Amino acid sequence: MEKVRFVMIGVGGMGRSHIQKLLQVPEAEIAALADPSIASLEEAKRRFPQLAEVPAYADYREALSRTAADAAVIVTPHSQHLEQGMACLDAGLHVLMEKPFVAGSENAQRIIEHAEACNKHLAVAYQRHVLGPFLYLRDVVQRGELGSIRYVCAYQAQRWMQATAGTWRQDPALSCGGQLNDSGSHLLDVVLWVTGLEPQAVSACIDNRGTPVDIDSAVTVRFDGGAIGTFNVVGSASIGLYEDVTFHGDKGTAMYRNNTLLIAREGQSQPVAIAADEFPASSDPDKDFVELILGRKEEAAAPASCGLRIAKLTEAAWTSAANGGQWITL
Repeated sequence: MEKVRFVMIGVGGMGRSHIQKLLQVPEAEIAALADPSIASLEEAKRRFPQLAEVPAYADYREALSRTAADAAVIVTPHSQHLEQGMACLDAGLHVLMEKPFVAGSENAQRIIEHAEACNKHLAVAYQRHVLGPFLYLRDVVQRGELGSIRYVCAYQAQRWMQATAGTWRQDPALSCGGQLNDSGSHLLDVVLWVTGLEPQAVSACIDNRGTPVDIDSAVTVRFDGGAIGTFNVVGSASIGLYEDVTFHGDKGTAMYRNNTLLIAREGQSQPVAIAADEFPASSDPDKDFVELILGRKEEAAAPASCGLRIAKLTEAAWTSAANGGQWITL
């Protein structure tokens, strides 16, 4: 295979981001666009004139039936991911999905098993798995430079409630959840991916702030092995996205302070900023997925199993919050 031909399902703002990245990959070809919004299809072609002759469909099923393709990128409201993903797998395509994968852990397990039965790759577009600072951080933790991880504190603040008002993201039938399930899923994922810790039990307090979905979440996690973690997801903040994640081990500490990585290794009493030129080269989920399909790597940067883990953790947090913060065992 010299080219990986893609069907793009969903070409709104984030869908166009995926298009832009794929157009920069020589081995990738966009074979079809699919979106029920004619305006979105027209905007995609306006922004990317090289797609002027690419077929566009209002119904993704027509795109699948009429297009010779190898893979699909799904960037649609969360509740639609399962149906679309299963259809793509049935059509013989590899599938890259935007986060948070599919709605619920049962559906996640179902589509993972189906992808395995179809012998197709299924991955989630968690881009931090291919970004230099996080690759560096994960390597430090996995090599044991911080020792045994004892405590993790993860914080994310964003004016998510205000920015998504009136959109599908605050419609539970389409979004399947609020900030914790949306931007917050990146925060949950990066902690589990960097540390390899397995959640054992979850206690949560969540406030919807008068909306139909979760907005502000305080989540405490006990991990196998005794580590403790706190996740603070603030969707009602007045600021743009800000993140702060700290990993405390018995030999050292790592702090990710909104794009700055600081590490105190064993014997250091103060963390030291890591220069950008020390980080591995960054990539993106689309390029990574092309390389996977071409057989240049054995596993996706963020395989579907990552989506399953986050679904289980998020569900436990919702269940706990609905029951007054009761500890929920995973």
